[in-house]
Amino acid sequence: MKPSRTVRVILKGQAKEEYEALSKVVEEQKKGKANSEEMQLLKSIDKKVAILKYNPAYGQNIPKNLIPKTLDVDNLFRVELTHYWRMLYTIRTNEVEIVSFILYILDHPTYNKLLGYRDR
Repeated sequence: MKPSRTVRVILKGQAKEEYEALSKVVEEQKKGKANSEEMQLLKSIDKKVAILKYNPAYGQNIPKNLIPKTLDVDNLFRVELTHYWRMLYTIRTNEVEIVSFILYILDHPTYNKLLGYRDR
């Protein structure tokens, strides 16, 4: 069900930098490679952003006790991307709109370190 309010998805900080760097790599690769890992990751991110515009609560909610204090957010969601990458975002809302701020796009080991998970 589509939300009754306007939904925006905004890339911030590390996520924006990672997306722009990935876009540059993919643009250079388009000349030679048909379907590189970077191309698949960029497509995966774009697909998940489109889903978030339709359903902002699509991702898995991260328990509050695992949210790093440095993020200064009340809620945090995780979306799984291709090749074990993760996208972390928070939702802010008011009477007019819902805004999903994508905070991180990171590989699995970096994700584990950020949230304090340990290897088994």
